[in-house]
Amino acid sequence: MSVVKSTLSEADLKTVGDALQGALVDLVDLSLVAKQVHWNVVGPRFRSVHLQLDEVVTTARTHSDTVAERASALGVNPDGRAATVASSSAIGTVPEGWIKDVEAVQILVDALGAVTTRMRERIDATGDPDPVTQDILIALTGELEKHAWMFQAESV
Repeated sequence: MSVVKSTLSEADLKTVGDALQGALVDLVDLSLVAKQVHWNVVGPRFRSVHLQLDEVVTTARTHSDTVAERASALGVNPDGRAATVASSSAIGTVPEGWIKDVEAVQILVDALGAVTTRMRERIDATGDPDPVTQDILIALTGELEKHAWMFQAESV
């Protein structure tokens, strides 16, 4: 049942809905991964990495809400349940226990790389069927790529 009707065709709605759902899953997982690392990071650069991780969490959480609300506005049910996120995310798992600051940086470089790669695919997929969704994905990818740059600069 959908109480919200989109003006997009069924085919376009499927493409856009899949892109939004995938973006939601990746953003929810990115926020969880960054927070897990944030709680467990140790080492000489603890404070700077710790604070930088919170910036990623804020970005991911803000954009996950935007993405989920865009899906709802189109009549697509967003699914951010733990099982859905666990089975669909592009991000690898975080090791248990304390995480050295150097390892924490690499975890985020890898996670942000995986997410931004998929976001760029979604940008391409949504250009024709829904430029509004594409615009949302472009903006959030720009922010994620900025975080990726900053973590990559830390890993040198």
